[in-house]
Amino acid sequence: QVQLVESGGDLVQTGGSLRLSCAASGFTFDTWDISWFRQAPGKEREGVAFISKADGVKFYAESVKGRFLISREEEKNTVYLQMNSLKPEDTAVYYCAAAVAPTAHGLRPSEFKVWGQGTQVTVSA
Repeated sequence: QVQLVESGGDLVQTGGSLRLSCAASGFTFDTWDISWFRQAPGKEREGVAFISKADGVKFYAESVKGRFLISREEEKNTVYLQMNSLKPEDTAVYYCAAAVAPTAHGLRPSEFKVWGQGTQVTVSA
């Protein structure tokens, strides 16, 4: 069945780095756009980073621009989120999601139909 599985979340100190992975199965990976979202306790889910199929166009939320890097490896059906210079405000459950031709630079959760279960990222002060 169609599935996305995130991994790589952990507890890290301020200024540290993590790399999240999103492994896809059950669908033709290279025909879908992929985004990372996050949701902190008591807050709405927000878009973090987007990468398109084929040409790999990328967009980032302003809050992570210059610190996070999204990439995809077609041979492994996997999308990565490299997170550097982490801050306590980056603490959240991170989700990857798949969509076909989303708008809003791929950062609007309502346009995504396939979601992973999430992975917890905690940044200590």
